[in-house]
Amino acid sequence: MLIDSGLKGATQEALVESYCEAIIAAGVPLMRLHLAQRAYHPEFGGFGFDYYRDKGLDRSDFARTASPVDTWLKSPLYFLLSITKSELRGDLTNPEDRARFPIFEELFEMGGTDYLAAKAAFTDTPLDANIDPNDPPEGYLISWTSDREGGFTSEHLALLRGLMPALGIALKCASHKQMAVDIVSTYLGADAGQRVLSGAIQRGSSETIHAVIWYFDLQGFTRLSEEVAGTEVIALLNAYFGEVVAVVEDHGGNVLKFMGDGLLAIFDATRPGPAVDQALAAALTLDGRLKALSQARGAQGLPVTGYSLALHLGDVLYGNIGGAARLDFTVIGSAVNTTARILSFCNQLEQRLILSDRVAKASETRQEELVSLGRYMLRGVARPMTLYTLYPDKSQT
Repeated sequence: MLIDSGLKGATQEALVESYCEAIIAAGVPLMRLHLAQRAYHPEFGGFGFDYYRDKGLDRSDFARTASPVDTWLKSPLYFLLSITKSELRGDLTNPEDRARFPIFEELFEMGGTDYLAAKAAFTDTPLDANIDPNDPPEGYLISWTSDREGGFTSEHLALLRGLMPALGIALKCASHKQMAVDIVSTYLGADAGQRVLSGAIQRGSSETIHAVIWYFDLQGFTRLSEEVAGTEVIALLNAYFGEVVAVVEDHGGNVLKFMGDGLLAIFDATRPGPAVDQALAAALTLDGRLKALSQARGAQGLPVTGYSLALHLGDVLYGNIGGAARLDFTVIGSAVNTTARILSFCNQLEQRLILSDRVAKASETRQEELVSLGRYMLRGVARPMTLYTLYPDKSQT
């Protein structure tokens, strides 16, 4: 059943929960199970599940750290990695055993009597104490705690050990699926990543969508990159882009790509008015966030920078372009080019934010805040365009 569920796409959460329920139904006196695996995520090095018979399943994500945390170094699972044996047993009713690890005392106070931990690798790389906690090999660590008087019987132990290979195969299937989701979401964005995983991978495959195009650029980046160390430049980019990505996603947008010191995002404009107002709300929120960031960095003596942002509304082709076996999932079209032309006016007009006339006309809630910057010819655009910025009523924001 475990392998079948894994092959059919069950999540790690579903597999662990169904496994626990199954062994309890088979008579194993399971009070608690803990299972940990590595994660392919920029923020988390691993994740774990805790199942309690009377509470159900909880998930924890383990943040990447410069050095292992103290609770991990004092855990029986870390000790298990330091020995060649594949299992570790603990009698929780024995005070000497409980003194070995802090978690043993905690489990005993919860009613635990017996503890068994095991490790299983999915590759030829062994699970041992020499692994980097931020980049461990594939596999899983697992522990079972019983609250039965006398602990696990030999029959219980035989069942738990016998199921480990099937559990491992199922977890490996689920892990690889989640790994694909996390990696493509990280590098392509959630929407584009989901499209790729759903099979939109043929070169030239695309669809036309109506979108608010968001073109963001950091100012003075060339000068900064010449004046400060490369590590400081990367830290600056991460700090400013971190705010932009968070704001765009919080307002329903999708970041498509980073381009040096710039960023391209879109807001689905199936309903243009609400989409435009979401994008404008994001722009105003971002302005406040970046001002606060620059003030904080300046107070620490760190380099700061300004930004430019252009918004336009139009049809774009959303899909795959590139070489036969090296593709990019992005947006192209005249509307994207026009947005880039609008962005170039930010320095000339001394404005951080410039909107196209289409964006201005589509807004349903910001009409009173629109300020015309004049009518201009944009390079490569056939007709003149009136450009706008926002001067928000501070009492309303």
